[in-house]
Amino acid sequence: MIVGAAIVELHVHGSQSLKAKRGVVRSITQRVRNRFNLAVAEVGGQDTWQRAVLGLTGVGSDARSVRRALEQALAFIEELHLAEVLGSDLEIVSLDHVDGVGPEPEEED
Repeated sequence: MIVGAAIVELHVHGSQSLKAKRGVVRSITQRVRNRFNLAVAEVGGQDTWQRAVLGLTGVGSDARSVRRALEQALAFIEELHLAEVLGSDLEIVSLDHVDGVGPEPEEED
């Protein structure tokens, strides 16, 4: 199993309240979820008016496709021009999958 995670730091220009910033963040997260089928959450900057940090994650069986989806999502966020991208990072992790993980079921007499 391949797990990909990305983080993107945003600056929401012109935001004068948490409500205004949350509207922008909500718009970005919904668009990314719908378009790329990734999990997205605000993971930092919740109490600031203009800074937001989003975490994105995706799972798949192929590292190339997971990385591509995350890279495309990061580019999409930048192309939206709803907020300035200050920085981003992406990491792919491979987790070994073993069939039959867990205890063997007990047989009944």
